[in-house]
Amino acid sequence: MSDKRIIGCIRMDKEPVAADQIIQMENTGADSVLLIDDSMPVDEERLIKLIKAVGEKSDMPLLIKRHYQRLEDVKKILYAGDTQAVMDVVSAADFHLMVEASERFGKDKILAWIPESQPVTDALASAVQQNGASACVVENRDTELFGTYHLPVLPVRNMTDAKEIAAVLEPDGVWGIISEKFYTDQMDLMSLKYELGSMGIATNRFESQIPFSEFKLNSDGLIPVVTQEYKTGKVLMVAYMNEEAFNETIRSGRMTYWSRSRQELWKKGDTSGHYQYVKSLGIDCDKDTILAKVVQIGAACHTGNESCFFTNLVSKSYDTTNPMTIFDEVMATILHRKENPKEGSYTNYLFDKGIDKILKKVGEEATEIVIAAKNPDSDELKYEICDFLYHMMVLMAERGVTWKEITKELAGRH
Repeated sequence: MSDKRIIGCIRMDKEPVAADQIIQMENTGADSVLLIDDSMPVDEERLIKLIKAVGEKSDMPLLIKRHYQRLEDVKKILYAGDTQAVMDVVSAADFHLMVEASERFGKDKILAWIPESQPVTDALASAVQQNGASACVVENRDTELFGTYHLPVLPVRNMTDAKEIAAVLEPDGVWGIISEKFYTDQMDLMSLKYELGSMGIATNRFESQIPFSEFKLNSDGLIPVVTQEYKTGKVLMVAYMNEEAFNETIRSGRMTYWSRSRQELWKKGDTSGHYQYVKSLGIDCDKDTILAKVVQIGAACHTGNESCFFTNLVSKSYDTTNPMTIFDEVMATILHRKENPKEGSYTNYLFDKGIDKILKKVGEEATEIVIAAKNPDSDELKYEICDFLYHMMVLMAERGVTWKEITKELAGRH
């Protein structure tokens, strides 16, 4: 049986929503979030900025429900990030648009929305199946009819009770459950997944591939844990786990250690709010040290420093440039200039002149690369490539394109 999805739901027309609020749902166990924006007219720019802001900090896919009227509306949402379009199926025009979108972007990107007010008939289920939707999002309705058409269903049910949720999830044709209460009640969805697991419902949760009994422990019965920030690889801290702390980390998805000084479990962040959400746990070849990669909220160190390793003992001069992060660092500086203009800044000069000036410079620098490539002196080529990349990043900042979007697109072309 495939894993059932636990999906939060946020109605954007009820209150302003920030990217961090959506990302927090991923941290606490949501597999995805459905954003509903049925306001008319939709503030498209605000919605796209929100999708991009979530994508910059999160790997969680989003379902976007809005009143799509043109293929261009669907395209903008699907190109904004890791999204699926949830489309109305009320009129013939809705079905026509769904077919267009499915053919253009792929059936897996399109879901049909069946509101509570819409009668569910054989004709409707058949039409949805035939017109390009990969699944139906069904609001507060019985899902059995869709099963007869072998059409996967994501029911919207504002439930919190694990037994009731398990009953909804049990049929094979149900892909998952969507609930607004997962968001409004700030539910611990990792705990919910473990409750569901005890009832035989498979969900996407942590399970260790090696039992704790196979780990090599120190004389105190503990195993050291090196904790890294998952994106940058920066070492944040070193602490210890016993079996209880390890099991609680697996269950909750939040780093839990054993405090040697207090002789008790210590869930990082319970006092400070600076939780560490697990991305992965690994173990070394001797099985005597755990490597944890986490999302760090706030500072890892009790001193307020980002990492506990901020005190230098000895060092020698060396190049600290990290080729894996330099593009992000330069882009961060460009974005900071855009948001906080500085007098005399060439970057701000380009932003002030606008898109035509930026495009002109990108074109000029591309031509300079071609000229330099004909020169046997490779240093000149190096300088021209740097000039081009800088101006290209200014263009990216001007048009709201991120390095994460670029690298994800490139990865998909392998």
